[in-house]
Amino acid sequence: MFLVLTPDETRNAIIRIAVGQEKETISRIDNFNKSFNPGFTFDYRFLNEEYAKQYAAEERVASLSRYFAAIAILISRLGLFGLAAFTTERRIKEIGIRKILGSSDFQIIKLLSSDFSKMVMIAILIALPISYYLVSSWIDDFAYRINLEWWFFVSAGIITILVVWITVGVQTYKAARVNPAQCLRDE
Repeated sequence: MFLVLTPDETRNAIIRIAVGQEKETISRIDNFNKSFNPGFTFDYRFLNEEYAKQYAAEERVASLSRYFAAIAILISRLGLFGLAAFTTERRIKEIGIRKILGSSDFQIIKLLSSDFSKMVMIAILIALPISYYLVSSWIDDFAYRINLEWWFFVSAGIITILVVWITVGVQTYKAARVNPAQCLRDE
């Protein structure tokens, strides 16, 4: 297959070469070029290499995004763990009174985790449409792209809420297991 393109004043041709016959075909095209254009050089590039160069920047962004996402998740989990520790320490006497009045460990964990769950659910509801818009506008620039499915974003939200539950659950479980007599000893 041989296509000639003439943008502006340059002359380019796109040639499809059979696999395994690259060197032979390029040398024949070079001889053809020398016979019809004796003063001009024959420069060639492979289209798949040009596409690879274009997507190399995207691959670097993807690998850097993975590292930064891992760091962001770690920092957010540490902050969330600290906030949960602060909240449970502030409410330790309330926890002791609730345990004396008959609350189970699960009820105390549910009580302390519900505030965090509500905040995270609100954040997810705000982030889902924004992330859908940003991702869809980003992939519109690609020639070949996937269709965005709703479950991509919902699964990210579910994973986020699970990470929050695990992070906060560890701290609230420790608070729920405390002996109520030790919580109320200062009073």
